[in-house]
Amino acid sequence: MLSLLHISDLHFGPHYLPDVGEAVLRAAVTLEPDIIVASGDFTQRAKPREYEAAQTFLARLPPVPLVVTPGNHDIPLYRVMERLFTPYDLYRQHISKDLDTVLRHPAAVIAAINSTSPLRAITNGRIRSRQLDFCSQAFAGASEQAVRIVVAHHHFAPAPDYEHSQTLPRAKRALDRFVDLRVDLILGGHLHRAYIGNSL
Repeated sequence: MLSLLHISDLHFGPHYLPDVGEAVLRAAVTLEPDIIVASGDFTQRAKPREYEAAQTFLARLPPVPLVVTPGNHDIPLYRVMERLFTPYDLYRQHISKDLDTVLRHPAAVIAAINSTSPLRAITNGRIRSRQLDFCSQAFAGASEQAVRIVVAHHHFAPAPDYEHSQTLPRAKRALDRFVDLRVDLILGGHLHRAYIGNSL
């Protein structure tokens, strides 16, 4: 049976909680997951030292496949020229060169898509048609037994105790596509809430 550890919103910087981070690292060893997913907001303000701390943290995780995707805090919000022209440079340098990725595991296929939008919708993000096509290609060769998982930082449906939160724009379009693709699970962050929801 597939064992997966999902972490999100570490926010290295002034809001990072070292005790929580160390507990996560201990749990990652104890739980012995097959795969680890980290769904964005590695930093608070996308500063070099925050990215360096996040990179060090990720290097301390057990040596299993790691799936990552950026969050809105991983973009330099207040450094406008960087945000406009090189928003992902530090992310690519310290976390992953790729923004949309696929992991093929004997028990699962995981498509991680970048839901951030540096130029507009910075907070609520965006999913583009080409990313839905990316998911279609990722799951095209998946076996019937493989669990199909999508990872994005922003949420497609509100948390049950946080109904007023805005979801990704055009989330319904994406969810309809995921239903067609027989996606079993969507993992994300952004809300700072641990919950299990149902898209039905």
